[in-house]
Amino acid sequence: MPKVAVLDMQGKEVGSVELSDAIFGIEPNANVMHDVVKNYLANQRQGTQSALTRSEVSGGGKKPWRQKGTGHARQGSTRAPQWTHGGIVFAPKPRSYRYTLNKKVKRLAMKSAFSVKVQDNNLIVLDAIQLDEFKTKTIVTMLNALGADKKALIVLPEVNEKVIRSANNIPGVKTTQVNTLNVYDMLHADKLIVLKDAVSKIEEVYA
Repeated sequence: MPKVAVLDMQGKEVGSVELSDAIFGIEPNANVMHDVVKNYLANQRQGTQSALTRSEVSGGGKKPWRQKGTGHARQGSTRAPQWTHGGIVFAPKPRSYRYTLNKKVKRLAMKSAFSVKVQDNNLIVLDAIQLDEFKTKTIVTMLNALGADKKALIVLPEVNEKVIRSANNIPGVKTTQVNTLNVYDMLHADKLIVLKDAVSKIEEVYA
């Protein structure tokens, strides 16, 4: 079982925790993680792009010139795609980009992402986050002490408004809960900061 130090908000070691091999110690599957990230990004797309085809552009009812004898190429409408102000060939229309993946694939991708963070020493287990008030400066000081002052994802066991709002406006820092955790956010972050209580919840969910 991988063993990871438990740190406090000052970056000092206050204990250790043994992580489940089945979740934090598997051989990462890069292909599955790629598939899940691609699926996540596709599902984020609004799909509202739209352009007009030649049948939808206004004008162009009259034939520009007669068929033969002018020396020009034959033309039927000034709204054909080759004309300025003409319609778009195969114009994009609003559509949904959503598609689904199997649950087993998603679970394997999550376990692979956890294992990657452990192998690269980018998983930080935090004892607790103590905040008496909404204070961004406290979170910034904590991240500096943990060596996670760039892109960091803080995983909470449950919703904590003080932590969420205090970290909200720090560039590159994002907070999430165990039940809303996703592979894209995990891989996008340089450091994955997981509260000790959240570790047991993760092992319970993905065991």
